[in-house]
Amino acid sequence: MLTVYKYELKPDDYIDIHLPEDSQILTVQSQFDRPCLWALVNPENKSIVRRFRLAGTGHPIKENKTALFYHGTFQLMGGSLIFHLFEVST
Repeated sequence: MLTVYKYELKPDDYIDIHLPEDSQILTVQSQFDRPCLWALVNPENKSIVRRFRLAGTGHPIKENKTALFYHGTFQLMGGSLIFHLFEVST
């Protein structure tokens, strides 16, 4: 059965998240000043690890652009900090 799950993001350059296979990322936003990712998942599917790159505005990104899939931008601390979430393809 499909369900929307929320995953809190660690404030780190690289984030590995265990998601059920075939999960669809819906959005990334902040909730109560904490970064979160929402995904449409089938919790009965086998769990796999997906790697994400979190980059602040102005921070260097060493990956090749073709290895990154953009998922969204969110703000923290009333807009003082802006972050961009990319999935890193392997």
